[in-house]
Amino acid sequence: MSPYLAAIYIYPIKSLDKIDVNQAKILESGALEYDREFALFDEQGHFVNGKRNAKVHLLRSAFDADSKTLSLHIQGTDQKAIFHVGDERTLLETWLSDYFGFRVKFVQNTITGFPDDTHAKGPTVISTGTIEEVASWFGDVSVDEMRLRLRANLEIGGVPPFWEDQLFSEADKYVQFKIGEVLFEGVNPCQRCIVPSRDSQTGKVTTHFQKIFVTRRKESLPSWTTPTRFNHFYRLSVNTNIPASEAGKILRQADEVKILGVSESNLRIAD
Repeated sequence: MSPYLAAIYIYPIKSLDKIDVNQAKILESGALEYDREFALFDEQGHFVNGKRNAKVHLLRSAFDADSKTLSLHIQGTDQKAIFHVGDERTLLETWLSDYFGFRVKFVQNTITGFPDDTHAKGPTVISTGTIEEVASWFGDVSVDEMRLRLRANLEIGGVPPFWEDQLFSEADKYVQFKIGEVLFEGVNPCQRCIVPSRDSQTGKVTTHFQKIFVTRRKESLPSWTTPTRFNHFYRLSVNTNIPASEAGKILRQADEVKILGVSESNLRIAD
């Protein structure tokens, strides 16, 4: 079976829940429309996310792009609320501040969103086989749960585990590939944070997660990868850029994936 786009996931509010979509529009910045369009900040200008605050894991969310409404639910309670993200921004920020116990700002960026890697603003890519393989390293973590922990945008089907390691090369180069009609530049293997070690719904830490992950990732490193990109082995999925020429194009579920080749990069990308 040829590689294909098995799933598209958008995260409208950075660090909160995903939505599954059948297609996604490419913005001029290379981001997916609505992905990480909003983010939560504290008064010091830091992201309020799962890295810094485990209470994020208990906050369920659902965003409706058509009505511009955000539904929030504190898991395990009957506390629910719905806000219009434009007209009711102050009420939304008050609700979030009460939940977290400190002042929270709800900020929007429709141009680039709020990517984790500002040198690679495109969607993150992983394969279904990789998610299944990594889940097998942990006896009490299901495939669906591992998918929620890793929070990638694009999932590639019809390929073996770690197939996506072909989508990056040396630090001064990038790998060109296409998904449907959209041209991508694969930049680097994504450095993971503390979030994958926690249950996505409860925040409970999986014991020895990082140690097991690093050991198994090193053992499983495929022959087609570029080993010099691994200064450590707590890396998984691929960060990308999408050229401005692709703005307005549509990614669709089931699109074919083709690797085109390696090109020189104009920028030195930090790992």
